[in-house]
Amino acid sequence: MDTIKFEKWQALGNDYLIVEREGLPFELTPGRIRKLCEGHFGVYADGVLLLSPPSDPAHVADLRIFNPDGSEAELSGNGAREAILYLRRRGWTDQDTFSIHTVAGVIRPTITGPDTCNVDMGRASLSSDDFPGGPQDGQGEVTSIGRPWGFRHVSIGNPQCAIHTGSLEELEALDLPAIGPAIEGDPQFPNRTNVSWYTELEPGAPGLIRARIFERGVGETLSSGTGATGAAVAHTLEYEPPLRPASVTVLLDGGELEVEVGADLHVNLTGWARPVFEGRLSEDFEKELHETE
Repeated sequence: MDTIKFEKWQALGNDYLIVEREGLPFELTPGRIRKLCEGHFGVYADGVLLLSPPSDPAHVADLRIFNPDGSEAELSGNGAREAILYLRRRGWTDQDTFSIHTVAGVIRPTITGPDTCNVDMGRASLSSDDFPGGPQDGQGEVTSIGRPWGFRHVSIGNPQCAIHTGSLEELEALDLPAIGPAIEGDPQFPNRTNVSWYTELEPGAPGLIRARIFERGVGETLSSGTGATGAAVAHTLEYEPPLRPASVTVLLDGGELEVEVGADLHVNLTGWARPVFEGRLSEDFEKELHETE
């Protein structure tokens, strides 16, 4: 009996299971996603990438992204790169530049090497339905562990709450598992939010920042492409032209990403992604998934 095939990929330590919808005998419900992503009892991952034949033939594939708590994410920069490079390796396309459809809209990658690609993420916005009533500049304040945190809301297909910290020492000392949940679930963000804390590494060198990420539905992660993007956009807006950097290197726990931010907040994200292993679920585990709602 053939059981469900999958591949596990990672990008800067942000790992996803990739499955093709055509190979699934059932729907990916929140309960099944939680079981797949669970440590010790499942395959373990930061989420699931579900690839389907495109509903619009102008695209190579439709991509849906699920968090390990079973919720659906609109977009993931790291997950998108993993899916993009998987599609190329698995023969869905032989083109270097193409498009795929996500819940957040269409993204357009360009493959630049065996394990690297540049992704046109579209235009970031400082106001969105994910921060209703927020000002046009996206700035606000949220409280966690009894402390107020000034932030800037950035929407890049999904909601980002970017918080500037005063020094690298302060950033590294933050207890994200203690601070993050209250910000993620603050009532100002009806769909919850991702949170990134960032700081400039060298005075007078605005093109380099360090960031740490608390991801919605995940917790603290080694990296996040959209989290890095939110931090980079917020960081560039601290500078007026001509000092505003056009490109920001974001150093994360899992490595570094390059974020280009245009004057109109159009964003391109460059980084790598690599396969870890491929496999099949056991008959016993697939039966457990069948029995899970």
